[in-house]
Amino acid sequence: MTHLELIFRRYGRYLAALLLTLCMSSYAQAASLAVDYLRGEGDVEGIKVAYQYYHQALTDFSDDLYWYVETSVNFWEYGVERQHDTNFIVALSPVLHKTFFHRPQGRFYGEFGIGLSLLDDTTFAGKNVSTHYQFEDRLGLGYEFGEDHKYRLALRYFHYSNGGVKKPNPGLDFISLSFAMRL
Repeated sequence: MTHLELIFRRYGRYLAALLLTLCMSSYAQAASLAVDYLRGEGDVEGIKVAYQYYHQALTDFSDDLYWYVETSVNFWEYGVERQHDTNFIVALSPVLHKTFFHRPQGRFYGEFGIGLSLLDDTTFAGKNVSTHYQFEDRLGLGYEFGEDHKYRLALRYFHYSNGGVKKPNPGLDFISLSFAMRL
């Protein structure tokens, strides 16, 4: 097997996810860029960079309800220097967003989503998660503020699991602090 074939086998799925993301962006009505700091069980830390496409289709039912699709790249790290484990993840998640309270300075909201993610390594932080493909479940609370509610701060819970498709399925849990800005 040539060096080029090895690279394609390892990173080809990430390229496919990126192409899917670019295709979906043509249907978006607005977009945001978000950065999350992730903290998982044990000594797991991570960073997540996400691009979010907003769709207004649900505003026919309620002005406070819409959905967005988030594509993200995650980098997780576990352990201490020279004895650590890393994982690289790409994810695609539809998210339902509901505003609860309007204030003159901003508005409070909640969100829920279930998406798909692709992990580079199936063994991470001492756990064997069995499959590269995992579900990315999220539940979050946040605050939108600034001119035209351009900025968002959110606290989220993430759970990654293969949904019982293959054993073992211990799952990985994270809490994140996110900052997003509409483009």
